[in-house]
Amino acid sequence: MLEDLILAKYNYWISAVLMLIGFYAMMSKKNFIKKIIGMNIFQTAIILFYISIADVKDGAAPILVDDVLVYVNPLPQVLMLTAIVVGVSTTAVALSLIMKIYQEYQTIEEDEVLEVR
Repeated sequence: MLEDLILAKYNYWISAVLMLIGFYAMMSKKNFIKKIIGMNIFQTAIILFYISIADVKDGAAPILVDDVLVYVNPLPQVLMLTAIVVGVSTTAVALSLIMKIYQEYQTIEEDEVLEVR
């Protein structure tokens, strides 16, 4: 019974594990680049989760056909495409800020930047 629950919903478990890994990296690492990698892992886990919950069993593409009874809602996929674009933009801005921090403080370690301040 428990094995069926775990195996049937493996994508949710993978998503949860990726979220925890990304959150751990963002909170525990002192290197700014590692924090950005953790943020990207967390974003990927959220996207995987939303795509997983949007799936409809035996669902078809939302094209009007007479013999199809169940359609898949395209809105979650569209929103996740937008989330991917926002994630790439956020990563680019964060990396440019890290470059500016390095130019100013000659380090990308959070503790060393806070000591200089």
